[in-house]
Amino acid sequence: MAALEQYMEARLAQGRAYFLRDDVLAALGSSPEALNMALLRQARKDRLASPRQGFYLILRPEDRAAGAPDPARWIDPLMKYLQADYRIALLRAAAFHGASHQAAMVFQLIVPKQMRGVEIGRHRLEFIYQNPTAFAQVNQPEALASLKSDAGFAKVAGIELTLLDSARYFHKVGGINALAQIVKDLGGRARSAKLARLATHYENSAVRRLGYLLEHTHHTPQADALLPFVKKTKTAALLNPAVKPLIEGLPGLHEPEPRWRLILNEPMEIDF
Repeated sequence: MAALEQYMEARLAQGRAYFLRDDVLAALGSSPEALNMALLRQARKDRLASPRQGFYLILRPEDRAAGAPDPARWIDPLMKYLQADYRIALLRAAAFHGASHQAAMVFQLIVPKQMRGVEIGRHRLEFIYQNPTAFAQVNQPEALASLKSDAGFAKVAGIELTLLDSARYFHKVGGINALAQIVKDLGGRARSAKLARLATHYENSAVRRLGYLLEHTHHTPQADALLPFVKKTKTAALLNPAVKPLIEGLPGLHEPEPRWRLILNEPMEIDF
């Protein structure tokens, strides 16, 4: 269908490398069956990809080897199409803010509802659930940054949210060592008051984990801002809850850290 190709070229000329099936159906006035066949032909030519039913990406020649453009270029219109709020988070957010050791192999987003992931070409999108109440409290413009893309601007966690999210979902960033590296790289740029304010919407153990790592990486003002959270609990938490607290023959792996009410059950290695 030549009309579909013309529509795609017009979208690219507008800087919009995506479209909705319903929009093109209305614009071309063709039958659903004819449009489906045309879409299939374009997909077979590696000119189209679809991360979700009804949402299509137009592949430029340079995108075809990877099977899709970088998700940053189309994540905002996709999430609007899915009627879901979001923020780019964790490894991708850390890399966006300049964490030098973060090579994001997966495009991670935090969302307030359960969503299945997307695999398209070489790209993998992971949707990480946050309680809707907490999400609504923190996913505000003043706590977010913007990533410019072909489609406009995508929402990215600000530095403070990147630190808190990484401490809360540290298993998603590669474990305690990877979290410590993010804290070392970004912690000094966090605004202490904003960090403490946003931390009220996170689990206390995650905040203490972050506070300890901020102190350990010599970001003292930011760490001190989180010390009041220690007084809100009487129970010590494991630095890494996934690791058994007592491992015979490994000295120092169950040392108490009273200042942050943590049990240091995993050694850390950080590049300073």
